[in-house]
Amino acid sequence: MTDKDRPITQFLSRREVMAYLGATGVVWLAGGSLFPRWAIAGTRGPSCVVRPEQTEGPYFVDERLNRSDIRADPADGRVSPGTPLVLTLLVSRLDAGDCQPLPGAQVDMWHCDAMGVYSDVQDPAFNTVGKKFLRGHQVTNARGEARFVTVYPGWYPGRTVHIHFKIRTAPVAKRSFEFTSQLYFNDAVTDRAHAASPYAAKGPRTTRNQQDWIFRRDGDRLMLDVRETADGYAATFPIGLQFR
Repeated sequence: MTDKDRPITQFLSRREVMAYLGATGVVWLAGGSLFPRWAIAGTRGPSCVVRPEQTEGPYFVDERLNRSDIRADPADGRVSPGTPLVLTLLVSRLDAGDCQPLPGAQVDMWHCDAMGVYSDVQDPAFNTVGKKFLRGHQVTNARGEARFVTVYPGWYPGRTVHIHFKIRTAPVAKRSFEFTSQLYFNDAVTDRAHAASPYAAKGPRTTRNQQDWIFRRDGDRLMLDVRETADGYAATFPIGLQFR
């Protein structure tokens, strides 16, 4: 999380925050300011649950690459190998106690490939500058949906398996919002996915969810409910934003 991230609008007062948390039993992630940055997640209804913001990490690149299928490198058309994963984010705006779809929000997604490599970055272990595989953004439709076709992520030392995402809105009344976090998988699901090719060639991963210091900061509230499909996996993740 960085100081340049902008809040949605005004945060709740301390009394309102404590009353809300006491009523719902949720845990929120404290940041560097008086109140944490947070979003609401849940179904299309009055019951919503707080999700924490998590670090952007070192590998975000604002590619401005508007596409749903993020598997290919647009430079040469090469598709990243791996088991297909269809991931849909349902973005809502909390208004008067109800979660309503939020159209027109930009949702960026990026993650490593099956071998643990990110595109378009220089790292001590790899240099992929100029490549743009497994990166892209979608703009939410009238139902607040942003759908991505990707592959199940691989692993690299020090982190559990995860996907990064960022939600940004256009300025409204001189305000805009940027929320960044990460999505996680059940360890048992990842074990099954990584037993297949090409993941198995990398060997067993060295970090599981509870060993990951970022996941331990409320990552259990950012878990994907993954289901198997005919050719891979799919998941839907609801998250709402409160504008005040």
